[in-house]
Amino acid sequence: MSVDGGAVRPADEAQADEPGWEVDPDDEWGVAVVATVGRQLKLRREAAGMRACDFAAAVKYGEDLVYKVESGKRIPRPEYLDKADEVLGAGGLIAAMKEDVAKVRYPKRVRELAKLESQAVEIGLYSNHNVHGLLQTEEHMRALFDVWLPAHTEEETERMVAARLARRSVFERPPAPMLSFVQEEVTLRRPVGGTMVWRRQLERLLELGKLRHVSIQVMPTEVEDHFGTGGLIEVLKFADGTAVGRSDGAFAGRPVTDPKQLRILELRYGMIRAQALTPRESRAFIEQMLGES
Repeated sequence: MSVDGGAVRPADEAQADEPGWEVDPDDEWGVAVVATVGRQLKLRREAAGMRACDFAAAVKYGEDLVYKVESGKRIPRPEYLDKADEVLGAGGLIAAMKEDVAKVRYPKRVRELAKLESQAVEIGLYSNHNVHGLLQTEEHMRALFDVWLPAHTEEETERMVAARLARRSVFERPPAPMLSFVQEEVTLRRPVGGTMVWRRQLERLLELGKLRHVSIQVMPTEVEDHFGTGGLIEVLKFADGTAVGRSDGAFAGRPVTDPKQLRILELRYGMIRAQALTPRESRAFIEQMLGES
């Protein structure tokens, strides 16, 4: 909101204008959603006879941010849409846009993966280079993203963290899918982010392992004939009997749905689970690591 040629930045604007709320220009669906929402907000504001500066003052956001949102250059926060709905008397129609707008923050590939995870009745995952993203604490995520090269911008990091955190809803949704994880021992021993972050990550694994629909197993480094040398494996099964799988070391890393190809991934994953410590043994192993730290 401009006053006497100067710029006043309300506290709410400073919060809403933080990194991670830019629109990814390569995400066609995301661009279209934000542009549509912005256009609807502008039409409703004008229909209410409000100037941008008056609307900004009413919702307690800066005028510059209002223009960015209405022009589709900025993803509106949920709070922004709630306030706009109230100020414009939209009766919940603007607030209802929050679900689609929230998804725009997540990269396209992550969005597609999250959708599959939300539909799966059984998910099997093997990780050999990091603790799997679904199991990571927020601090662990940030520590990993901070050392990637080339370095991510602050906006990119915020977007990836938000996307990864959103995927964790898979542990809570009803009906709960069966989730099984196999983690290489080395991924648990690496003190990512320092001792305290590392300890909290191990505690998180113990917490999740208590859930009735979650199985976490550790693959000991000492295993000689290891069936997981082909890298990461993901297998998702759905209620209608279909499935999708992916592995770094098979089918060029592409997602596959062909039953013959899926059987290969399921065979490998089954052998890996058989070689790993049982869930009970794995829990004792992680507790021992915590005790030694």
